[in-house]
Amino acid sequence: MILKFELSKENLALLELSPDEEICYAVPFDIGEDGRFLDNSYVVVTRTRILVLEQGAKKAEYELAGCEKIASEPQIDSGLFLITKDGGELLAARFSGKHLARFSYVARGCMMLLSGNRALVSSDECEKTCPKCHRALPGTRECPHCSKQGGGFVKEFLTMLSPYKKQLAAILFFMMLAAVITLLNPEIQKHLIDDVLTDRKGTLAQAWLFLGILFLLSIGMVIINITKAYLSAKLGSTLTRDLRAKLYHKIQILSLSFINDRRPGELMNRVVYDTARIKQFMEAVFCNLFTVAIVFIFDMVYMLILDAKLALISFLFIPIGVVISTAFKHNIHRRFHRQWQKNDDVNSSLQDVISGMSVVKSYGKEKAETEHFNELSDSYAAINRKNEVFWALFYPMLSFVMGAGVYLITFFGGIRVLDGRKTPGELLQFINYTSMLYMYLNWLTNIPRQLMNLINSVERINDVMSQEPRIVDRSEAIDLPIRGAVEFRGATFGYKSYKPVLENIDLTVKPGEMIGLVGASGTGKSTMINLIMHLYELDDGELLIDGHDIRDIRLENFHSQIGVVLQETFLFSGTILNNIRFAKPDATYEEVIRAAKMANAHDFICRTPDGYNTYVGERGYNLSGGERQRIAIARAILNEPKLLILDEATASLDTESEYLIQKALERLTEGRTTFAIAHRLSTLKDADRLVVIDGHSIAEIGTHNELMEAQGIYYKLVTAQLEMQKVE
Repeated sequence: MILKFELSKENLALLELSPDEEICYAVPFDIGEDGRFLDNSYVVVTRTRILVLEQGAKKAEYELAGCEKIASEPQIDSGLFLITKDGGELLAARFSGKHLARFSYVARGCMMLLSGNRALVSSDECEKTCPKCHRALPGTRECPHCSKQGGGFVKEFLTMLSPYKKQLAAILFFMMLAAVITLLNPEIQKHLIDDVLTDRKGTLAQAWLFLGILFLLSIGMVIINITKAYLSAKLGSTLTRDLRAKLYHKIQILSLSFINDRRPGELMNRVVYDTARIKQFMEAVFCNLFTVAIVFIFDMVYMLILDAKLALISFLFIPIGVVISTAFKHNIHRRFHRQWQKNDDVNSSLQDVISGMSVVKSYGKEKAETEHFNELSDSYAAINRKNEVFWALFYPMLSFVMGAGVYLITFFGGIRVLDGRKTPGELLQFINYTSMLYMYLNWLTNIPRQLMNLINSVERINDVMSQEPRIVDRSEAIDLPIRGAVEFRGATFGYKSYKPVLENIDLTVKPGEMIGLVGASGTGKSTMINLIMHLYELDDGELLIDGHDIRDIRLENFHSQIGVVLQETFLFSGTILNNIRFAKPDATYEEVIRAAKMANAHDFICRTPDGYNTYVGERGYNLSGGERQRIAIARAILNEPKLLILDEATASLDTESEYLIQKALERLTEGRTTFAIAHRLSTLKDADRLVVIDGHSIAEIGTHNELMEAQGIYYKLVTAQLEMQKVE
């Protein structure tokens, strides 16, 4: 996050900084008070002042000491930077949505300055930025987003093909051979007619010779086309396989925020269908692309050499085809892009309904969901039908326009044959070259449809591949044997950084201590354990594990030492054995059984038809909720974690299952640092400490007895639950 943009000399002069005055933040804003878009406009924060520069002029200046509150307030696709001074709220700047996160950090930093915190942005965080889009510039100081130096789709596609240079070279070789044979055929036919058949000038032996050459060229063309098609299909399959593997791996390492912002059906389409589109392009289009291009170019050159006037008549129809294709280019792209969006909607709806079929059936919504799916399917079918009708009209119309040139060439060329200016063989040769020119031009005009499918697929694939995971191992990351000490220092985090869920959290947990997290829904309990599991990173502050910044511990090493039991237990399709072994794939059978016994799962597993090899079904639906939960506990125990996360682990279970799971959890938590969330507060009363979260920060800390005596938030929550139990 760039919070200190480079300012021009003119803007720096406007600030009138004193020699010892340091710029802490300098961020752009782009909307004026009247709603018009601005450039060269910045909010600049020093340790004593907030200055607003608009369109290269100083608009306002505020002394920090006189401010009561500084905030960034999100609006629809925009935001406001507000300063509260003397009881009134002042609008310092208005900005578009892309700057929301930036101004949230600046507002938070300003509040830290007001509170006397002086550990803020240092001068080495100033980065060179593009004056147009305000993105960080690479070493070349050219912005790839604004200069388009990246080359767009062509570069992206060539990057995909770059690992397969040898296969491409082989395909190109056979394409060139095919082009040579295609161009050679009309020349041989001309000699057969003029030198052998016309006026019976040739001999039977010469006729057989020319026919034999034509036959051999045809056989060679068949062999070349088969080889070319095989190599293209092989390359397409290999490319598709590798792309799917890369996409799958990329999705695995991307942050949860990216995954949660996408629908499962959409991501599935990118992995399965978009990669298949690339394979189809390689097999149906790419294998002939360069043959057509070479023949098209040399055909035109050779026609000019043979008869420039007739060639120019033929060429008159080429600009017409190009103009028509270009005119419809954006229309075609828009049509097929919408078609793919509707396809995503259909697949996502199908994915949701199949995953939530039990809910659908429970509420008797089969008919409603069927109607909803049919609406989406009908919408997709309508767009698909319109696209096919459009193409069914567009392509024949273009073919007719192109074919008209052959009739003109036959007419004017026939006159020349009758006048004796051209031989029948030369006319046939020229007609063949003209037909070839139009045939390949028609083929090229059909490319936009295939190309738009390819462009859409490549863009959608690169949308995933270009994403950078927010959580990655640092170069100096270490493997750390965890003891279990956890410390939050001034921790602040929000799933949207301009809307914090947790603010200024300070908490120190000793190894082996059990911490119960308590609070109303939405206060940040689950967010806190997500941070401890390093599924997200703090926006501000520090999270230390055994005195080490959590970001300095290698991700795989850290996650291998934590155990997680969640309310919504997820089991993979497979056997009980494989689900328990998920945490430790190399675990022995004896280790699995020991973990299952500790989780009170061994007995019910032995009663299943195939014991540990029993298939659990999709998401484990062949098992009861309590059985799934005990398998999840066994999975957590198997890894012998040093840090344990329990999120509503006993929620929504019957009394017997809850009792068995509670006993298993007691064995599991012994000697391990544990963070537990439970909707039944009575299950947390034996925790070493209870942390009550309210208003996005820690409101109370203490044991059950201490908090009950204090009669604060925790006391009210417990009292409310007891009252509810009395009513029940």
